[in-house]
Amino acid sequence: MLAGLGLLTLAIWAWLLLFHHRFWRADQRLAKSGEPDGWPSVVAIVPARDEAPSIGACVAALARQDYAGALAIVVVDDSSTDGTGDIARAVAGPVEVIAGEALPAGWSGKLWALDTGLRHAAALPADYVWFSDADIVHEPHVLADLVGFAEARRLDMVSLMARLHCRYFWERLLVPAFVFFFQMLYPFPAVNDPRSKTAGAAGGCVLLRQDALERIGGIGAIRGDLIDDCALAAAVKRSGGPIWLGLADGTRSRRASPGLKDLWHMVARTAFTQLRYSAALLAATMAGLAVTFLAPPLLVLTWPVHQNMIAGLAGLLAWAGMAAAYWPTLRDYGRSPPEALLLPVTAALYGAMTLDSALNYWRGTASRWKGRQYQKGHT
Repeated sequence: MLAGLGLLTLAIWAWLLLFHHRFWRADQRLAKSGEPDGWPSVVAIVPARDEAPSIGACVAALARQDYAGALAIVVVDDSSTDGTGDIARAVAGPVEVIAGEALPAGWSGKLWALDTGLRHAAALPADYVWFSDADIVHEPHVLADLVGFAEARRLDMVSLMARLHCRYFWERLLVPAFVFFFQMLYPFPAVNDPRSKTAGAAGGCVLLRQDALERIGGIGAIRGDLIDDCALAAAVKRSGGPIWLGLADGTRSRRASPGLKDLWHMVARTAFTQLRYSAALLAATMAGLAVTFLAPPLLVLTWPVHQNMIAGLAGLLAWAGMAAAYWPTLRDYGRSPPEALLLPVTAALYGAMTLDSALNYWRGTASRWKGRQYQKGHT
């Protein structure tokens, strides 16, 4: 039995390394493109709710974009109580700050803020809309790179996974793994292949053609989705629009999570949503996590007890394959090679967060985020 378990987990990692779109290479990057014949107009929309620590830097970075085309910036102050709107108004540049509207039933707070911004921006007709989270800071070249890339490849949607804050102990343990698991769930090469049905995006930085947004029925088409970025990408791709997702070099998140509690809440808020609130999918996920991530090191570390050579060797090879797969993402975050061996520990923590998300749902304890409650896809 132990030998069979070892061979199974080794086969899983062989398949992930060789046949799962090479997700682990972390090599999808925004390539420099030549200048288009004319630079399209862009409106940037920033939904912001109690973002005082970061909104100033975010909006200033948008206003400093080295972009030859027309750029308008709309910040939607979503009922903030910490002066977010006033900070944004103080930024020099083509910035408008508008007040958010009362949240209607069936909408998530972020998507309603985006829709409010889009309706306001209808008076500022643009070829592209650029969605940026309020904690994101973009280097001056980012917009020109995004638009140039989209124009050169005739893409309807381009999204960048921002480089996340990774300074504190729990961030160093959990953040690179979050990016790794995201790439495993939504392999970027598959997302970027128009022949594949896989669709994904990172909501912190999304450039979207205006006509593609209109084709899917606007933001209202995904109004209740908590995992809104991937839902938007899926809607665009289903409509026939080519999309692209990659890792960012010049786009960074300023949102820090010094303790485990903040990171735990961030994951648990939507983890069970990802599983469509299904007990069967939760059980399958927990079993898959145990076999894929926990079994290899356990077979190795308990070898003096079971002394099953096949199980121990297969577990060792699977653990080595796991670490090798994780290393490119760890390296991207400036971490050291030995930390790749800790991925099973991190996977166990993410499993516990997912289980906690399900328990909260079954207990009827709605998750809270910035004063709003989240349950069954609504806020």
